[in-house]
Parts: sequence; C-alpha cells; structure tokens
Amino acid sequence: MRRRTLERRLEAVEGFADPDPAREQYATPADVAAHLVFLAASRGDLGRVLDLGTGTGMLTLGAALAGAERVVGVEADPAALAVARANTDRVSPPVEPSWVLGDATRPPVAGRWTVLANPPFGAQRGNEHADRAFLAAASEVATVSYTLHNAGSREFVESFAADNGGRVTDAFAVELDLPRQFGFHSAERATVDAEAYRVEWATPGAGSPP
Repeated sequence: MRRRTLERRLEAVEGFADPDPAREQYATPADVAAHLVFLAASRGDLGRVLDLGTGTGMLTLGAALAGAERVVGVEADPAALAVARANTDRVSPPVEPSWVLGDATRPPVAGRWTVLANPPFGAQRGNEHADRAFLAAASEVATVSYTLHNAGSREFVESFAADNGGRVTDAFAVELDLPRQFGFHSAERATVDAEAYRVEWATPGAGSPP
C-alpha cells in the first residue's frame, strides 16, 4: 500500500471523545502514523506488531492495513479502547486487530514483536519522562521499535537503548499537527515538534531473563 493511500485510509480514524490531559491523550495524526508504518513496512518489520498505548487505534490500524501478520493494541483507558474497536469498522483492515485493556508498560505478550508507540511525552507536571517506561517495555519484548518522543530526546533515547541492548538505527523530526482539545489551549490548532526513532533490540531489557 502506498504511503499516501495509507494516510487517506487512516484519516477515518476517530480521536478521543473526552481526552484526559493527565494521560496526555493526543491522537497520532494520520500522516505521522502512515510515515512510521510505511517505514516499518519498507524495512520488513511488519510481522507481529504490538502497539503500546494504542489510544483510539491509529498505529494499530495502520499496521493492520499495511500487511502485518498479527496486530495487538494495548490501552489502559477503556473509553479509548471502545473508540479503537469502533475504528476497526471504519477502516476495515484485512487483518483484524486484537484489542487488549491493560497497562502498556507491562506488555501482556510473550515472544518478540515489532513495537509501535506514541507514548506520553511527560509534558505534564508529575509525569516527567513518562516515555521511559514505554521504551523499557519495548526493550523487553521487541526485536525492533518505532516510537515518538518530544523534540530534543535523541541523547536520552540513544543512551537508554545502549544501556538496554538496543541501537538507534533511524532518527528523524516529525511535526504533530494537533487540534485544540483542552481548555488551556489558546489556539484552534498547534504544531508540536517531535522526533521518531527506530531502535533494534538485540537482547531483552535489563534485569530480564534471556
């Protein structure tokens, strides 16, 4: 599937009905999701795909549309997961995703996966470095991961990967075009600078058995 075609299909994905700022519930834009998934497909990484913190299912459904063999989306918010299930019907992927209600930082799977994740960046007070737990989870179950992070995260991601048996192979800037969602937002839309990383994980995470 062409990247632009994938993006158009993903534009049908509904976002959060009642987003929670404490969870940093911002939907992944369709163009960014298509970029990540298309890159994963071009690198031969769309086998078994695990979306950690799937939200309303954007990355999960992108992988399902792009030809993944199996796709699992994990989300702790039952309301978001209900929207994700409804989005399956809107998108009609050839592979039916499995939706799991649970803590994305404790993946409920075994074996080795390709991990996709747009974790909370840790922008809220008291939630600093929230993306670290998602990288830690990826290091435990992933052969390769594709994750989004706040701009300026390269040193952190490279250091974390190196300490946990991983290696950053790709890093690039992305722009998240986000609509106004919360009362403290002053503009109707905002562009957030972010970064995407592909990490190859050679060993399980620190402290995990081989």
